[in-house]
Amino acid sequence: MFTGIVEERGEVVAVRELTDAARITIAGPLVTSDAGHGDSIAVNGVCLTVVELAEGTFTADVMRETLVRSSLAGVVAGDVVNLERAAAVGHRFGGHIVQGHVDGTAHVLRREPSEHWDLVTFSLPRELARYLVEKGSITVDGVSLTVVGVGDDWFSVSLIPETLRATTLGLREPGDAVNLEVDVVAKYVERLTLPHLAAAAGQTGVQTAGQENQGE
Repeated sequence: MFTGIVEERGEVVAVRELTDAARITIAGPLVTSDAGHGDSIAVNGVCLTVVELAEGTFTADVMRETLVRSSLAGVVAGDVVNLERAAAVGHRFGGHIVQGHVDGTAHVLRREPSEHWDLVTFSLPRELARYLVEKGSITVDGVSLTVVGVGDDWFSVSLIPETLRATTLGLREPGDAVNLEVDVVAKYVERLTLPHLAAAAGQTGVQTAGQENQGE
């Protein structure tokens, strides 16, 4: 589990394409300082398992499912990525519950710089829109953020100078792809309440908004 507080920006050193997977090596002196074989490190919000360590770098295998669902399919040597080690018990929880399981990808639609922050708007897959609310949490490329505005196919966030400096979100331009992970609590609430809402709707003959998505 992670918190969405990026610890450092790392650099992709090498990408080795395999038949149905990829092996990625990333330089990250901080996150590898106490890492061990089998540890979890989030890379742009994707939870990866360390399989090799060497001089400030770590290597992880990325399976096909992850390549299909995330932007890691497009990384190349030299790319900058957000890195976070798994949360440690007993430390302050600065962000929100982040699993490192990407729900989908989006693209930067526009940036609106101001004196003290940037307002950034992203596209939003329609199947994820129901999980976002204003002032709720969203993870973008592994960064825990607060939703400022949300529509059927877009959402926006405000990025403070520290986020712009410490994460890759300060480098993203319109058209760039990002990974999204919605708040897992919202998904559990939906799963638990849908049967009751469906039963109530059945008694009144009204279809609930979530019924059409039960097969997802």
